[in-house]
Amino acid sequence: MSESKIYVTEEGLKKLQDEYENLVHVVREEVKSELKEARALGDLSDYDAARERQAQVEARITELEGMINNHEIINTKKNGSKTVRIGGTVTIEFLDTKQEATYTIVGSTEADPINGKLSNESPLAQAILDKKAGVTVTVNVKKPYKVIIVNVK
Repeated sequence: MSESKIYVTEEGLKKLQDEYENLVHVVREEVKSELKEARALGDLSDYDAARERQAQVEARITELEGMINNHEIINTKKNGSKTVRIGGTVTIEFLDTKQEATYTIVGSTEADPINGKLSNESPLAQAILDKKAGVTVTVNVKKPYKVIIVNVK
């Protein structure tokens, strides 16, 4: 896991912790039982499948440990910021289509653009972070486009 901070809301951190606890205390034990059973039966294909599942579970546990140990809580409470920031909500207008969209800027682990949660690492978020309402920015992607920041909360 890289040394960069993982940005999460308190709710997102709780989900990561819950997943970690489930994997460590429930799923890991299930996999141990599957391995023991497959070994006892001498079924090599079941044993190989259980070993593969064990590797996936252990990899996810390690990934979650890294995220949990290297997180920074995003403050989503209104603090009067006039610039786009992680944890803030922004309304933008896509200049090519004249459509508006409202997003909350979150860490990549909680990103869900369809439900209005935009990753702070996305090209759009990178273009609008630290900008104020009324500013027009170009989003640098393969086919660049422009947006105007309509409102910042």
